[in-house]
Amino acid sequence: MPPDGRDPHIGPVVVAEDQLRSRVTELGKQITADYGGRTPLLVGVLKGAFMFMSDLARAIELPVEFDFMAVSSYGSSTKTSGVVRIVKDLDLDLTGRDVILVEDIVDSGLTLSYLRKNLKARKPASLEVCALLVREGMQRKDPGLKYVGFRIPPEFVIGYGLDVAEQYRNLPYVCVYSGPQDGHTGT
Repeated sequence: MPPDGRDPHIGPVVVAEDQLRSRVTELGKQITADYGGRTPLLVGVLKGAFMFMSDLARAIELPVEFDFMAVSSYGSSTKTSGVVRIVKDLDLDLTGRDVILVEDIVDSGLTLSYLRKNLKARKPASLEVCALLVREGMQRKDPGLKYVGFRIPPEFVIGYGLDVAEQYRNLPYVCVYSGPQDGHTGT
């Protein structure tokens, strides 16, 4: 660690804390308007989306319900393995529900595509995606997202729920990770 105590793996800020707060509030208002009179079920993709989903839920001025899934395509690496597996499945039945899948980041779109197919097979009344971040230039086709927080450059980012080897989730902003690319931070 440098003499000033700053972590050398924390790079430039991509989305500041005040920008996150403002945009999450806007997304909450948009969802409130779109789902008026209904009770959407927010499905958070663990672990990365938990901070975003918590703030988003408080910004939605409707009754909401929650459930969570955990999927893995990264392990402890900064590069996707290309294989998606469900680590924790939902507890609730989606049949006839208005479901909003809450994602921290959309990279290649592989995980998102897998999740959409999986959730649509459970017969929800509607299924939309709310992604905090979309890493530009990484998707082979347009992921068709209804709610997007920010489009960011194709750099590996950490903070506000996003991690490397379970570290940095608690940063109140999103920044570039400038450490080793094998998922080991060396700490």
